[in-house]
Amino acid sequence: MISDWIQKGLQFSQNPLFKKFLGKAGVLIAKPAKLAFLLSTAYTKLLNAESKESGFEQIKELMQTFIRLVKAYISGEYRNVATKSLVIGVAVLLYLVTPIDIIPDFIPGLGLLDDLSLIAWFVDSFQTEISKFRAWESDRSFDHTRIGTL
Repeated sequence: MISDWIQKGLQFSQNPLFKKFLGKAGVLIAKPAKLAFLLSTAYTKLLNAESKESGFEQIKELMQTFIRLVKAYISGEYRNVATKSLVIGVAVLLYLVTPIDIIPDFIPGLGLLDDLSLIAWFVDSFQTEISKFRAWESDRSFDHTRIGTL
């Protein structure tokens, strides 16, 4: 089922509406305050989303990781991410929080399909960046001062 979402997300990523979000995302990356507001809004939407779909929790957790990555990027703590990946991810977040969708969210059963599909496609494409960031997060939480002590 997740592979179906990824394929559908790839199709949605080619939609002219999503391409507009790509342009807005490129501009937004240079505006940390507005980007922080987007992250907060997207995080809230992810926390409030409910689904019985088996892959949803995994997608939600990965997008929350991406939100942490962007926060670390904004603060200058983490820069080991491709700009293109960052722009696409921000475009997906913009699409997620904006009420204008390819499939309107108010349609029962189908309304979140485009959101979830775009997220699944992005997460699938962004897996390497997520892994690098998680390794960086893990390394930061390790107490390096304890090395060599008895």
